[in-house]
Amino acid sequence: MADTVVRNAAVESALGSRATAGDSTFTRNLTETRLTPPRLTTEVGGIRSVARALHDDVDNLHKRTHEDEWRTAAAERGKASVTSMLTELADLGFAWRDIARMIGVSVPAVQKWRKGAKASGDSRIRIASLLAACDLVTNHYMVDEIASWFEMPLSSSAPVTPIMLYAAHRADLVFEFASGHVDPEALLSEFDPDWREKYRSDFELFEASDGNRSIRMKG
Repeated sequence: MADTVVRNAAVESALGSRATAGDSTFTRNLTETRLTPPRLTTEVGGIRSVARALHDDVDNLHKRTHEDEWRTAAAERGKASVTSMLTELADLGFAWRDIARMIGVSVPAVQKWRKGAKASGDSRIRIASLLAACDLVTNHYMVDEIASWFEMPLSSSAPVTPIMLYAAHRADLVFEFASGHVDPEALLSEFDPDWREKYRSDFELFEASDGNRSIRMKG
């Protein structure tokens, strides 16, 4: 916290004599203070470093608050019965296989709970957490038809979906994808650094002379 305050003060100090009223003011300040190019480069470089540090602080704070909100929402969701929570997920459009995959159990286990069989406390909170994640994505990022959104690949370059991210315990990447603030391919690289090689194909789609799409070897 102290480091952040110091950085904030540094930014305010550095920017205090900068372009507060447009390019003309900025130019006039440079003339008045007679900053040499090396000194200007040094000062701008320092401001850029501070800005990057502040960006990292804000990014980390956002992730922590998002995690806290998700945990609180899951606890609230968990007050409902397992049967009703599963019914709600099904009503949202999720297939039983996808629900089972994301909460880390078998399809038969989900079907048993759906019929009234008792679920463990751990399973209950995982079901509640999935519902809470859907709530956050829908409410914060205005995603309609949440189940089909979970099935949508992050990029046309790889068949990785939010379902796969969530099942791999990377709900944070699901939220980042929903926010639209991060390049999807950057998210893929964070999820799997080798994704380009893993999903590389020697084939490509093209439009044939008859107007139909077809497949051919690259090169």
